[in-house]
Amino acid sequence: MSLVSQHQTVLLREAVEALEIKPSGTYVDGTFGRGGHSRAILEQLGPHGRLLALDRDPQAVAVAREINDQRLTMLHHSFGELGEALQQAGIDAVDGVLLDIGVSSPQLDEGGRGFSFRFDAPLDMRMDTTQGETAAEWLARAEIRDITEVIRNYGEERFAFQIAKKIVAARSERPVATTGELAALVREAVRTREPGQDPATRTFQALRIHINQELEQLALVLPQAMTVLKTGGRLVVISFHSLEDRIVKRFMRDEAVPDTLPKNLPLRAVDLPQARLRLLGKPVKASAAEVSANPRARSAVMRVAEKLLGKAA
Repeated sequence: MSLVSQHQTVLLREAVEALEIKPSGTYVDGTFGRGGHSRAILEQLGPHGRLLALDRDPQAVAVAREINDQRLTMLHHSFGELGEALQQAGIDAVDGVLLDIGVSSPQLDEGGRGFSFRFDAPLDMRMDTTQGETAAEWLARAEIRDITEVIRNYGEERFAFQIAKKIVAARSERPVATTGELAALVREAVRTREPGQDPATRTFQALRIHINQELEQLALVLPQAMTVLKTGGRLVVISFHSLEDRIVKRFMRDEAVPDTLPKNLPLRAVDLPQARLRLLGKPVKASAAEVSANPRARSAVMRVAEKLLGKAA
């Protein structure tokens, strides 16, 4: 089975509809993955439309470059490098930005990537396998305090210290080099867990987020998206974790509320601060039918906003 057929794009119809595609518009898919959203966008674009797709996973880039469509430009970039990517593509402003945050199904299901405790494989966890430190390399050098903070903050794991202590004790004898070794240590340290959830789930999630700087990348891309969106352009973000959704929610809320000024300041109405975004609808979640077909859609939350002030259309 191909990597494309393995992947089920979450909130596909809802996300593309939220972009309100203009046939001649210019759009960004900040997380190509296996191309579900990108292909749906291309179906609605006319001959003069344009789509810039980004992904830091070399496998995703390889899949995109098999698509024979001159309207599509694929670049090996993290979405946190949105501004640089647009400059490289020669694009000044766009009509919509779509971000599908988090790990993709092929990354989880391919054991060799080291994202999942379901397979015993090298403990890598990098989305971009061409650069950066692996999870095994970080665990080999990190202080117990740092390991604890990552697992507690990004995994919301109440046994974070006990897990970190197990890891540090184990590595004094030999490196924690595989997913199986790490999962076994976590299971020894975690005394209780919610029914149906493996004790290693939160720790693996936390390390993945840390190794890939996922929250930092999200915080970087949102203001860049605001800069490049045209007036009336749409920002659509799908997140799968409460920490991600919190960043998106706060950013959109803050951009939708004008800056406050001291009372009784003598200003004309035209000089008053204005909101830069308009929030559109309530957060969207996957339907029961989609969750039944794809359980990973259960935690997905989509937020949509429209640019009010920006580059000329």
